Amino acid sequence: MIAETKTTGTPKRTRKKALPKEEPVQRLRIKVFAYEHKLLDASVRQIISTAMRHDAKIRGPIPLPIEIKKYTVNRSTFIYKDAREQFEMRTHKRLIDILNPSAQVIEALTNLTLPSGVSVEVKML
Repeated sequence: MIAETKTTGTPKRTRKKALPKEEPVQRLRIKVFAYEHKLLDASVRQIISTAMRHDAKIRGPIPLPIEIKKYTVNRSTFIYKDAREQFEMRTHKRLIDILNPSAQVIEALTNLTLPSGVSVEVKML
């Protein structure tokens, strides 16, 4: 950016060249949820292999934080209030971004059959 001139020794400023504008990138954001992580990973592999078959650029799978819901219940119905049990439900999540998806990719993903127990949320960004 700054180059010295030979005569005065003061810095001479040069202008930055304008960068070409990039095209806006469309993203298909897929969030996958499941209680069992093995089932979730198998479903994510199936989604990625389907997208790769149609030459799509993929980012992910990105593991998101596990959502843990804890429930505390009394063991006894009436007298033993100190005896309690704790249960928890863990929801595992993954995030997949498909960059500039074509119509073939979207159609292939909508026709995909995933196992029961796996929820999918799809957004176009």
